[in-house]
Amino acid sequence: MDTAEILTEVHGQIGCITLNRPKALNALSLGMVRGLHAALRQWEADPEVLAIAIRGSNKEGPFGAFCAGGDIRFLYQAAKQGDPRVEDFFTEEYILNHLTHHLKKPYIAFMDGVVMGGGMGISQGASLRIVTERTRMAMPETGIGLFPDVGGGYFLSRCPGHAGEWLALTGETINAGDAVAVKLADVVLPSDQLPALWDALGAQTFADGAAVERWIAAQGIAASADHASDMARINRYFSLPDVPAIIAALEAAEGAWEQATAALLRQRSPLMLYVALEQIRRARGMTVAEDLRMERDLMRHCFHLRPGQSETLEGVRALAVDKDRKPQWNPARIEAVDPQLVQAFFASPWPQALHPLAGLA
Repeated sequence: MDTAEILTEVHGQIGCITLNRPKALNALSLGMVRGLHAALRQWEADPEVLAIAIRGSNKEGPFGAFCAGGDIRFLYQAAKQGDPRVEDFFTEEYILNHLTHHLKKPYIAFMDGVVMGGGMGISQGASLRIVTERTRMAMPETGIGLFPDVGGGYFLSRCPGHAGEWLALTGETINAGDAVAVKLADVVLPSDQLPALWDALGAQTFADGAAVERWIAAQGIAASADHASDMARINRYFSLPDVPAIIAALEAAEGAWEQATAALLRQRSPLMLYVALEQIRRARGMTVAEDLRMERDLMRHCFHLRPGQSETLEGVRALAVDKDRKPQWNPARIEAVDPQLVQAFFASPWPQALHPLAGLA
């Protein structure tokens, strides 16, 4: 089932997936989403396949980069042209995200290199999430006028303390040790061992899928967390009731960390900071399916709630199209956001029975 963008093959008892779009850091296209879904379903039903493993690739070969997210340039152009594939992309991507959380077999994600946005969506549901010293993990969506989707509400809200709010709002990048500490990864492996381990997976005989996971987990090493000393401050500020309270408290403090964090938040879309905070806090009481339905509503509103005033299109324009890095956010300041506009994002545009993700259980 190989395509130019995804390579799939069975090695021994393992279904192996390689994301093969290295020039775009393996950013997900609609074709890749469909190919991944088909491969997972096929191997889930194949009794000869005990486990499924997924990795990325870089320009030199396998590993080195996992997945930088969705193909935002395609989404920008398609949205500007009224291309219905925008709707298809998010609906099918979220169905894929849901599937990864509910596979009946072990699903092992080799999260080497960049793991952001949609890359988190296809890896956070894995039963074993492997990171390396090269891992750079983030949900940076508020920087492009979005919110942390692909199930981000679910997995970020389950981080310890208020790390989820911090990651969602700031879009900060974390390393392997941080990822394990905030429960977004399970095992740290040295990157130079990945090729041999991948090959060994297909060469060995395992009793069952659980044995595959145990064997990989036993190879793990310790790793330090860059942000370990920040956790008390993260909890102090990101537990505050709303975005204005968070920014005010940070800016009133004298510490370098507080000032840098406040400055970072001031660069993000003010409106989407409010939306992301509300999303994370609502998702704490939701299942994966409920969260993805909420996020599908939010995504629809990102493009259509304010005709001609999409924060998302403006953010992508500034970051990836014109690359001026000067988004004109509307409203421009955190203090000017209308709470009623924020709440409008959470009103579903579909009747419950006709929701695009109504079938998710």
